[in-house]
Amino acid sequence: MNTRTPTRSWRLTTLSTMLASAVLAAPAHAAVSDTDILNDSKTTKDVVSYGMGPQAQRFSPLTQINTKSVKKLVPAWSFSFGGEQQRGQEAQPLVYDGVIYTTASYSRAYAVDARTGQKLWEYNARLPDGIMPCCDVINRGMAIYEDLVYFGTLDARLIALDRKTGKVVWTKKLGEYKEGYSYTAAPMVVKGKVITGVSGGEFGVVGKVEARDAKTGELVWSRPVVEGHMGTLNGKDSTMTGVKNATWEGDQWKQGGGATWLGGTYDPETNLIYMGTGNPAPWNSWTRKGDNLYTASTLAINPDNGEIKWHLQTTPHDGWDFDGVNEFVPFDMKKDGKVIKAGAKADRNGFFFVADRTNGDLLGAYPFVSKITWAKGFDLKTKRPIYNDEGRPGNPFDPATQGAEGKGKPVFSAPSFLGGKNWMPMAYSPKTEMFYVPSNEWGMDIWNEPVTYKKGAAYLGAGFTIKPLYDDHIGVLRAMDPKTGKIKWEYKNPAPLWGGVMTTAGNLVFTGTPEGFLKAFDAQSGKELWKFQTGSGIVGSPVTWEMDGQQYVAVVSGWGGAVPLWGGEVAKKINTITQGGSLWVFRLSQ
Repeated sequence: MNTRTPTRSWRLTTLSTMLASAVLAAPAHAAVSDTDILNDSKTTKDVVSYGMGPQAQRFSPLTQINTKSVKKLVPAWSFSFGGEQQRGQEAQPLVYDGVIYTTASYSRAYAVDARTGQKLWEYNARLPDGIMPCCDVINRGMAIYEDLVYFGTLDARLIALDRKTGKVVWTKKLGEYKEGYSYTAAPMVVKGKVITGVSGGEFGVVGKVEARDAKTGELVWSRPVVEGHMGTLNGKDSTMTGVKNATWEGDQWKQGGGATWLGGTYDPETNLIYMGTGNPAPWNSWTRKGDNLYTASTLAINPDNGEIKWHLQTTPHDGWDFDGVNEFVPFDMKKDGKVIKAGAKADRNGFFFVADRTNGDLLGAYPFVSKITWAKGFDLKTKRPIYNDEGRPGNPFDPATQGAEGKGKPVFSAPSFLGGKNWMPMAYSPKTEMFYVPSNEWGMDIWNEPVTYKKGAAYLGAGFTIKPLYDDHIGVLRAMDPKTGKIKWEYKNPAPLWGGVMTTAGNLVFTGTPEGFLKAFDAQSGKELWKFQTGSGIVGSPVTWEMDGQQYVAVVSGWGGAVPLWGGEVAKKINTITQGGSLWVFRLSQ
């Protein structure tokens, strides 16, 4: 979830600054190629894609840091983003040619010397008054291609910077921020094209996936993800998404939601982009009958023309804001003597889905949290949930289910709308054949209420109060077997887990906690082997690479994101966590 309007208005005015140092310019090196990106998960001297590979398995073959040596892991250096613009730091760094590229809150971008921690350049986007970021002023990272780096802004722009100087090469508008559009995901480069989505589903925007020429920024194709909208290819209308009014009534599809706010993955074997779509708008499901395609779904899209090959809708007729944006991670599943081209997704709705990535056939749907109230399970043949009818918030238009003040009868729902897993990416190890899923145990009281669409205003039609399910923990890191859905081990954390996960051939799993620790676990047993206090909550995603014969680990630290803004009783329990904004790099002690 990345598109909720906070209770207080974010009216931001920032000045654009550019700090470039000729003395500290990056050394000359071959440009990043399509081959470099495709091989990112196999190469060890760089990290040139979000997810440490286009499939986003977040697995490294490096073994220098392992279960025996990790106790010697110490800080190499730390770099502060500076200023008063702290808040949530959800970025994943990129590493190339001895330089770390990362983003920070308030649409800032940095290049830092990977050996010394010295800043090479900084870019601050000029943000207008009246932007409408829902879930903090975060940014999740960059893409890199040839000699450019790309990142998005809170006023829905895509910016290409010269990676050596930080100077702007081109800027493209992704949507109108006054209507609620923003952009916080890390872009993705596929076959020379920059692939982007949009945020803003709670404002009634329409989600879309777009491809632009990586060199010029010119639009190649655009694919809206709500039925009834027309796609484009090379500047001309191409095909309509779905069939108009097939699963939407009247004109509701025109403000249908489905924001593609988390970005996607790419599988070169199938030549498909897998993009998740967000909740339908408004939240109040009684105002919009039908499945509301293609919201709360995973879409398989041809990167050459933007056509949808298949879809898997994980919460049809979503009435809980469960979205479907969670990353779909391609992997080869060995089962019953066969190798299946599969993909997996830990959904906000509490189910862990395994599907055939070539056609979307559902192979498994397993609960990965302790309590699910909205559905009893999934029918694998129909690919549909078995709803618990009592789990849907009451109809505010039916006197029999009305509560106070004309609102629908509240229900308790688990998971909460913040999800069994929210944005924070999981990891897959081909060595252990397990997924490592950052999850949270919480529920919510939720009720529906009447709402009317108004451009640029919140379009929810629902109210909620979030509650933890247990007194001693909320966050749980779980190791899951995708073949069976069984949980091999779990680590319970007092505060919610809101950061990404990384695993390595050194039999390690890394993730951060809001309490400020970067932690390492044994990938087989879940035993905690190492931790380090970074001074602020970690909600970013760690990476690792090799440089000068040593293995390094990097993570961004800075507490924020959706939890302190929308966490209800949960937020009250963690309101003492210190904000921050820094990049930490670790290596083994000498």
